[in-house]
Amino acid sequence: MTDPTPPQPLARTADAPRAESPALPHARSEPDTTEAPLVRPATDEIPAGGMRELERLRFVGSATRRIARGMDLDEIVLGLCRASVPTFSDAILVYLRHPLPVGDEQPVNPWVLKLRRTDRIPEALSLESFNDPPPDDVGGELPLLSGATPLVEVRGNGPLAEVLRGVRPVFIETQVPKAAMRELTGAAVLPEGRRAILTPLRGRRRVIGAAIFLRRPDRDVFAAEDLQVAQQLATHSALGVDKAVLYGREASIADELQRTMLPDDLPQPTGVRLASRYLPAAQSARVGGDWYDAIPLPGSRVALVVGDVMGHSTTSAAIMGQLRTTVQTLAGLDLSPLDVLHHLDEQAQRLGQDRMATCLYAVYDPVAHRITAANAGHPPPVLLHVDGSTELVDLPPNAPIGVGGVDFEMVEVEAPAGATLLLYTDGLVESRSRDVWTGVEHLREKLADISQLTRPDAAAPLEPLCDEVLDIVGPGDRDDDIALLAARFEGIAPDDVAFRWLDPRAESVREARRMVRENLTRWDLEHLLDSVELLVSEVVTNAVRYAERPVTLRLLRTEVLRCEVGDDVPQLPRLRQAGPADEGGRGLYLVQRLARDWGATRLSTGKLVWFEVAGEKAA
Repeated sequence: MTDPTPPQPLARTADAPRAESPALPHARSEPDTTEAPLVRPATDEIPAGGMRELERLRFVGSATRRIARGMDLDEIVLGLCRASVPTFSDAILVYLRHPLPVGDEQPVNPWVLKLRRTDRIPEALSLESFNDPPPDDVGGELPLLSGATPLVEVRGNGPLAEVLRGVRPVFIETQVPKAAMRELTGAAVLPEGRRAILTPLRGRRRVIGAAIFLRRPDRDVFAAEDLQVAQQLATHSALGVDKAVLYGREASIADELQRTMLPDDLPQPTGVRLASRYLPAAQSARVGGDWYDAIPLPGSRVALVVGDVMGHSTTSAAIMGQLRTTVQTLAGLDLSPLDVLHHLDEQAQRLGQDRMATCLYAVYDPVAHRITAANAGHPPPVLLHVDGSTELVDLPPNAPIGVGGVDFEMVEVEAPAGATLLLYTDGLVESRSRDVWTGVEHLREKLADISQLTRPDAAAPLEPLCDEVLDIVGPGDRDDDIALLAARFEGIAPDDVAFRWLDPRAESVREARRMVRENLTRWDLEHLLDSVELLVSEVVTNAVRYAERPVTLRLLRTEVLRCEVGDDVPQLPRLRQAGPADEGGRGLYLVQRLARDWGATRLSTGKLVWFEVAGEKAA
């Protein structure tokens, strides 16, 4: 069916005095102590009709303010129900479109009304209370309340569609409104007289639902002026629903944006275990500029990154996404932390003025057991040792990203096996009640307390450690986003590493095979000899054929056996299918078929070709 809403202007809200009335003159409820008491003027100053109209306006003002306080859909509907019952009516039913259209979306046709909520005064609303005596063929509770149809399909030419097209509230006393009420609720028996009002809910662009107000027989019937009250309640509720739906859509977009800006899963590089957490500043600001990342690098290294863009908006999140992409690209070029921050600073300036951010970029080498890091205005990382002691990694703070024309400094520090490095944004340690350095000391104390819960010679489990760290921030202390990246260093033992320089000549291939045989025998991995020898021969042959400087060959034994061959030729090898008459071109094809994984990375000094072969580490 087509949308029954005519192109009519919105109903205007009556200007209400500041004082609020607890109830209309005909209401039987006790005054609401949360509302301002009604100051009644002298009866000789205002006529009785004026008194009634004044209290009606005060009620509308109080009710609409209560409805406007809601932020989400359920709060808006609840506000309408609580404002109406029992002050204006004894019961209410609220129907909304299902699904609710958002913005300029075209509603689904034929469209459906869904019963969202019913509310009533505490006393049972029986059939006898609305119709006395009740018909013989109907008993029990009024179907409007106990058996209302939860989903109603609105027929295009039906009475319900006609009432909704009219937009205005109507009494259930003529043929069309009665038929519309039956179609909406499925009730066989309806309240008599002016004890029910059917009110369309019209939002900014279209009718989005309907509300039914009901009164019992021992209460005054609805007056003609009550149609205006119902109109005001319906208009404010519909506009609130529109607001809530749009807010929900924005929140959904913000959540999706944040999810796409942060890594879905952290990699599992050799020699280090990773865990992360992200907390938004608040439910009302779910996106921000905080980010973290872990990027595998050539030579079994890994880059650990944490950053914070100024602001808590979708703009900040978009800038963060661009900077994060820039960092990933620069990391792929195997640049030093110093160069990464320098180019990131230039990129931030190209994005526009006032694109300020802090960033910490660290590279962990599991073979050397060292960290190389540079900082751009970010809080210092904390290193937790196995014995429970903590230390701040002494990094020059430097200037934030986006200042421009600033030299960054790089530091290299030890990363002992078993230690845990925590990188975080300032939301974890800074709030209105404490400065950054007070928060950092609090973090160190928390880490020391966590370490006491484990054995002296064992590190705390990484995932629970992250959860415990976040506990230092109370609900009232979180003013900013929090990004946390924890890295547990395991390293690679010297006995599990074999390294050799090879001259760029053909005889070096034989030397490489001999090195493979010696080390695989030493590691009790003889069952891998044939395949690894073949693969090393192919990769080293390609390297020494074109290299001008010595070639590097390194074997790493972890959960897998990894082989790395480096040379000074920047061109990356390309996998191609060799023809039947071709004498070469099959080396990488063999690598692809026999290795569990392989790849090639361009370095500042050339390139690195690596492959991995499955094989458990010997006990």
